[in-house]
Amino acid sequence: MKTSFDIVIVGAGITGLSLAAQLATGRHADKLNITLMDAARRPGFALDDDISLRVSAIANGSVEILRNTGAWDAVLGARVSPYEHMRVWDESDSPDSGSTLTFNAAEFAVPQLGFIVENVLLRDTLLTVLDKTRVKLQFESKLAGLPVADLVVGADGARSFVRQQVGIKTSLWPYEQTALVTHLEPEKMHAATAWQRFLRDGPLGMLPLADGRISVVWSTTPQTAKQALAASDEELGRLLTDASDGVLGKLRVAGPKGAFPLSAQHAQEYVRAGIALVGDAAHAIHPLAGQGANLGLRDAAELASVVAAALDDGLHPGDRPVLRGYERARKGENLTMLHFMTGLNRVFATDSGLLREIRSAGMRVFNRSGPIKERAVKVALGVN
Repeated sequence: MKTSFDIVIVGAGITGLSLAAQLATGRHADKLNITLMDAARRPGFALDDDISLRVSAIANGSVEILRNTGAWDAVLGARVSPYEHMRVWDESDSPDSGSTLTFNAAEFAVPQLGFIVENVLLRDTLLTVLDKTRVKLQFESKLAGLPVADLVVGADGARSFVRQQVGIKTSLWPYEQTALVTHLEPEKMHAATAWQRFLRDGPLGMLPLADGRISVVWSTTPQTAKQALAASDEELGRLLTDASDGVLGKLRVAGPKGAFPLSAQHAQEYVRAGIALVGDAAHAIHPLAGQGANLGLRDAAELASVVAAALDDGLHPGDRPVLRGYERARKGENLTMLHFMTGLNRVFATDSGLLREIRSAGMRVFNRSGPIKERAVKVALGVN
């Protein structure tokens, strides 16, 4: 029976780094020879840098995963933006109408609903944890073939090289939307609130940043996104002020701009013998509820737990029956969330007057639903 095992994690995004940190700081760290590989250069973070364009809404449950690796305290010591409130409304209603969904941390006896964190900061703090372990970090390492190891983990994104190499097929649901992202300076204070307005062409999300600005993700038609990207900052500010119904007053572009096409994707298999997929390599969903990073972190936590349990029992961590435990635990939840986000996006995108009335009525009922609303929030927060 082998007493040590080689694990290669391909992809140094938040999910891959989190998995490496959990394995390298876990109770069987001395039995694992872990290598983490990525084609890009090692990311770096400095407080003097402007807030990065790519941010994630990190749920409370995900905070616990990061805290267990030793990374979260460093994140808090840098810059984060906790948000205590969330407001979600339809373009056919006002942000103060009875059908606007409202969520408040105090209502659920938690200090905050989550945190807005720069992806580069999360990666930097996780790398700092790994620097203190035996993990081999190999950046600027482009793969020509599948690495040889007892377990190879594909954490390499929606276009996963690992997934393609082993021939795992995916199901694809194109949204026919493009996400425009930028930072804005609002006329009114964001009040530690995450705002989301559902428009006919797609949702507009506005997330609070630590310096008072907001991060915007506007999911709209490819043509509108192209025009918005080419617009002047003054024109784009007016466009987004109108799209947000002026809920934060006049908006002024105060950061770089970017755009990326949207689609939902799900791997038909998460595991093979010696192979496991995590994060976007296994599933990619609509960004409207900010659940992508959280699902990836939960994948990493579950796979680390399955590997540790296998070693407890003297089993090979790359055996397919072992890895199937991870797949069973995560595949159903991820697929349910994917279809829920896809359905939600489509329901709000329809122009039917009758459906608008049904939506508004449903949102009013949900606001007063008590246990149902509480359960939905706990799922979103990643807590029991």
